[in-house]
Amino acid sequence: MDDLNRGGSTAPLATYTEAVDWIKSLIPFGIRPGLDRIQMLMDKLGNPHRRLKFIHVAGTNGKGSTCAFLTSALIQSGYSVGTFTSPYITKFTNRFQYNNTDISEETLVELVNQLRPLVQEISETEFGSPTMFEVTTAVAILFFAGVSCPDVVVWETGLGGRLDVTNIVTPIVSVITNVGHDHMDILGDTLEKIAMEKAGIIKTGVPVVSCVTQPEVVAVLKEKAAACRSTLYLAGEDFSYEANGIREDVQTFHFKGPFRSLELGIVMKGEHQISNAAAAMMVLEVLRQYMAFMLEDEDMLEGLRHAFWAGRLEEVSKSPRIVLDGAHNPEGAESLAKSLPQLYQYGKLNLLMGMLSNKHHESYFKHILPIVDTLILTEPDFQNKMDAENLQVIAESLREKYAKENLAIIVEHNWGKALQLLKSITAEDDLAVVSGTLYLISDVRGTLLQQPDTEKGW
Repeated sequence: MDDLNRGGSTAPLATYTEAVDWIKSLIPFGIRPGLDRIQMLMDKLGNPHRRLKFIHVAGTNGKGSTCAFLTSALIQSGYSVGTFTSPYITKFTNRFQYNNTDISEETLVELVNQLRPLVQEISETEFGSPTMFEVTTAVAILFFAGVSCPDVVVWETGLGGRLDVTNIVTPIVSVITNVGHDHMDILGDTLEKIAMEKAGIIKTGVPVVSCVTQPEVVAVLKEKAAACRSTLYLAGEDFSYEANGIREDVQTFHFKGPFRSLELGIVMKGEHQISNAAAAMMVLEVLRQYMAFMLEDEDMLEGLRHAFWAGRLEEVSKSPRIVLDGAHNPEGAESLAKSLPQLYQYGKLNLLMGMLSNKHHESYFKHILPIVDTLILTEPDFQNKMDAENLQVIAESLREKYAKENLAIIVEHNWGKALQLLKSITAEDDLAVVSGTLYLISDVRGTLLQQPDTEKGW
């Protein structure tokens, strides 16, 4: 890698494109779990993260949606909120938001120029260059601590928890939405191992909220919380939620917590979103009860009701009907397969999907194949993509046991052509779904919504 990409050039980066390109140049350093490099960066900057109040959100699925619920409810309640999430759907600046507004391109360039010489210094040590995600996390901290200064930061983990870069912070509340089979090449090959990584965000004395259900995962969280002397608010034990149905596109549910009960409604689709909203509600109750947050019921409920998160059961076209959902692991596929018949009436279901190569594809197909009439397999325009033919081999091997009769499986490597094919075969009373990696969802969404500035959602 040349000196410019490694940060060797002393000339400041002049444009937004140059700044993002420089961050992208760090992608080849890969995912390197550990906090050494980010801690060195923070030390050089005077540890600005220590000035902020974080709500740290981990989990296999539902992290982004839970962040959206928290952000919306807190803003509606009069608090200023920083939100850090990944990956993004439309543009790199989506990762860093203040009151639901992206960081400006000019501010991003300034912060990247501040970080670049420090990244170069660290790259010359035995620790090697900070990674793309480490630098991105540092940008977020600088933006929140030195530019926007929000009352609270909703802070999503990147991968896992224990060794995730975001774990540099000590939050006021931790959230673990759920634990499932994802990133098993890095986090471990059993739910217990994955749970131990997620539980790594639990800090001494910091309350933690979770909706995990598997007994072995519950046991891991309880043990970790006890060791940290942290109060664990667990769904099914310390709080509960029960769906009441859908009225005028609003899912309603009953929330019962340790302090009181409430009736809530959300416009985000899918039964699984009730779990995410309930977790957010429990966090808000902890903030209200123990941390002197002024949260009026009317504001909280209004904020939760209107929360939105792109690419999650999002209907982006009426004719033909096209729904985007970033389900990319077995648990996500199970939620998608359960939600579609509940939410939509349709003749045939046509599904376009593309995946990265490090996912649990066989279990994904076991949930999806029983409900699909036509399956179009494509490839995201991104590194580490899964070959469409390899997906086809897996799907065909499961056809006899799991697939609907007369399932059609089509391979089209070019996602753009695959999208056109999906549109052409979907009749007025059919439903088209695009699912799989968010890198594919990002491109498809930008195309369908005619967003010319859509970038790659890494």
